[in-house]
This record gives sequence, structure tokens and C-alpha cells, in this order.
Amino acid sequence: MWGQSASLWGAMLILVAYAGHSMGWMNPRRAGNNILDAVGSVILGCVVFHPFQVGLVVTEIPWTLVCIYAFFRPQAQS
Repeated sequence: MWGQSASLWGAMLILVAYAGHSMGWMNPRRAGNNILDAVGSVILGCVVFHPFQVGLVVTEIPWTLVCIYAFFRPQAQS
């Protein structure tokens, strides 16, 4: 039961970040968007190990790494 709840919250965080970026409500180069995306991805990444789901593991681990990179990359000066 906890896995289903965690999956729902993880997916919602990723979807909020994606919708915010797509609709122009969030700047994808700002921390908020990347934090939502990374936290949601980490949650889903943890849930897919029991039972092991290779397709989601292959998706969530790189997704998390990209989000973390985007959060820590140097910001362009305007």
C-alpha cells in the first residue's frame, strides 16, 4: 500500500514540474522545477526496485541524474 501511495506522489511531483515547464509557469533553469522533478524521480526510482521493474529503473535513474545535473549546473549570466 505504501508503494502505491509513494508512486502517486512521485508521479504527481514530476507531472507538476513538467506542466509548469510546458505551460510557462516555471522556469526549467530554476531550482524549484528541478527539485520537484528530482524528488519525484527519486521516489519513483526507489519504488520500482520492489518488485524490480527494469523499464522504470532504466528511466528513473537517468532522469534523476539529469535533474540533479540541471540543478547544480552553472547558471548563464544574462
